[in-house]
Amino acid sequence: MGPFVHNIDPIILAVFGVHLWWYGVSFGLGFINAHVFLRRNRRHVSLSLTAVYDLALLFAVGTLLGGRTLVVVNNEWEFYQDHLLLIPSIWVGGFAAHGVILGAAAGVAIFCYIYKAPVRRILDLLAISAAIVLGFGRIGNFIDGQIYGSLTDLPWGVQFPGVEGFRHPVVLYDGLKNFALVPLLLWLRSRGLPPGRIAALFLILYAGLRIPIDMLREYPTTMWGLPNGQMLNILMVAMGVAALAINIYRSGKRGDELQLRPAGIEGRLWPRRLALAAICIIPLVIPGDATRDVPATYGNRHQNMRHSAMYPAIAEQLAEAEREKEGR
Repeated sequence: MGPFVHNIDPIILAVFGVHLWWYGVSFGLGFINAHVFLRRNRRHVSLSLTAVYDLALLFAVGTLLGGRTLVVVNNEWEFYQDHLLLIPSIWVGGFAAHGVILGAAAGVAIFCYIYKAPVRRILDLLAISAAIVLGFGRIGNFIDGQIYGSLTDLPWGVQFPGVEGFRHPVVLYDGLKNFALVPLLLWLRSRGLPPGRIAALFLILYAGLRIPIDMLREYPTTMWGLPNGQMLNILMVAMGVAALAINIYRSGKRGDELQLRPAGIEGRLWPRRLALAAICIIPLVIPGDATRDVPATYGNRHQNMRHSAMYPAIAEQLAEAEREKEGR
């Protein structure tokens, strides 16, 4: 095995000028997996089939909104404060993994509030699906080719597009870590842990194990003096530790989640099936994790890319916003 020169075309195909991306496929695959996993395990959390569709939809919507919101508000606000109309434009990129997790958890919480469902048990269940979604996402990041690590002379180093030297493929490291969490979480689930314990451990393991990986990564943004992702890793570990401590404290107490009652009655499935299909297809237009001038970034790997109303020329504005952020 030798160093790999990355020249993968990140685009599947174009439909009437709209590009469909491998990165976006990762979201769709993750949402389908979450839905199938919920269907197979719905009786463990007393969910009707209708409720499973509603939960999968809120999980997916929360994932997309959370990932997008964190990028806009935290990572790239210097750009978006002057381009508010581009905030909904997911086709120029911009999704954060930490926001994906928080948004998915918010979607689950909203579902449990509406259905009066056992929130801790459902968070435990979907923590396993979240690890799979994030694993697929890292494969999409690698195909995208815009996240890379420090220089390396290891035989699996990768020459990324537009970057000098061979680099650590940090997204593959992180993707392997995410997929490795799945059997571990399934094993923990088989141990009959108190409700909420698996979700808390997932936060700790996901972010804690990402810290050494991100030490190899070159971050373009910072937060409170630390690389942006590392600061979010630390905050997420702290959240997980706090949740675990509360869970241990409460585990000896009898709660309302010990007596499961059916959540929701059966309703019409075809509108929900259409909605779920749509939420799995929509992410196909997402090119990558950060906002980019799409033709300028990917034109060397995909021929005939041109600026348009959908893909505006924003390279200079993005560079100016980055300089403004670095000057703070």
